[in-house]
Amino acid sequence: MKAILALEDGTWFEGSSFTGPGESGGEAIFNTGMTGYQEVLTDPSYTGQMVCMTYPLIGNYGITQEDIESSRIHVAAFIVKECCKHPSNWRSVKSLPEYLQEAGVMGIEGIDTRALTRHLRINGAMRGIISTEESDPAKLVEKAKQLPTMEGQNLADKVTCETCYAWADDKPVPVDVSSGYKWKGNGPRLVLVDYGLKWNILRLLEEQGFDVLSVPSNYTEEQIRALGPDAIFLSNGPGDPAVLDLAVSNARSFCEDLPVAGICLGHQILGLALGGKAFKLKFGHHGCNHPVMDMESSKIEISSQNHGFCVDISDCSDLKITHKNLNDETLEGFAHKTKPIIAIQFHPEAAPGPHDSCYFFSRFRTLVKEATGK
Repeated sequence: MKAILALEDGTWFEGSSFTGPGESGGEAIFNTGMTGYQEVLTDPSYTGQMVCMTYPLIGNYGITQEDIESSRIHVAAFIVKECCKHPSNWRSVKSLPEYLQEAGVMGIEGIDTRALTRHLRINGAMRGIISTEESDPAKLVEKAKQLPTMEGQNLADKVTCETCYAWADDKPVPVDVSSGYKWKGNGPRLVLVDYGLKWNILRLLEEQGFDVLSVPSNYTEEQIRALGPDAIFLSNGPGDPAVLDLAVSNARSFCEDLPVAGICLGHQILGLALGGKAFKLKFGHHGCNHPVMDMESSKIEISSQNHGFCVDISDCSDLKITHKNLNDETLEGFAHKTKPIIAIQFHPEAAPGPHDSCYFFSRFRTLVKEATGK
């Protein structure tokens, strides 16, 4: 079925839908990972974005329940050079087209993804529309121009959990905290604020011995403190960090007397709370092969990344840079000079990607133990 991808600057590509008829729009970006498409699809940080995979063949190992990172697909559309309809993998339970069709998410193949990626890299991420319903590219370009830009969008509140939950049997389990919460373990009590969480973060925090309770993004400081946490963790998530006033205000307060850590959007929220400034990257960092340097050890890590915004902490005298991106020198991690506060922009939980940075969770566990004795 013929499909057209039109971008707001007038560029358009013709391909084929492998998910049937429809129309969808969002910010067009590219991901440089060779594998991990299922984790990409289910990462809430991709909300509102149409993801182009730079690797030419996608879908060859199918879909398996063990590799999902949230309860559903979050991408606005999926763009590939060639989609494999007949996967070969003993764990596979369905094909990529079936998975997208069931979720009502559009998939397009047959376009020159190298040309699209180069265009986005030169001109920046931009709004786009994929359609099988409109054959006039000019009309689709005008539609793309009417879509909201990523700047100014609070998407975290759209993908956060509806209720508090714990992690048990490798899945989220809703809990009622209206009458207080009885912590289940003996480890430090960690409240994780869910701005669009990837599940592997929960797995790795629990491996470190934390007793984890996740709360919605709209929880106030008073509600969170009433739970009696020993530490706070701010998750990844989508959208513009500069509009998350409640999140930034809460984080600023928690930093006064609690150990705090953040990943991705959580990193940006902490940076803003401690005096930094947010800005949008030209085309973002998306993939599982980005080089990052640990400034303390000079060790180079290959990291999994997914963010379109970044923070500048150059005017924050209380903070020190712990990691930087070797492709563009942007900030990838910081720590407070005197308080138990650390954050990184990339994804130490991988899923997908290498495990070079998993030490982040044990590093935070050490900080919490030093600060609380637990």
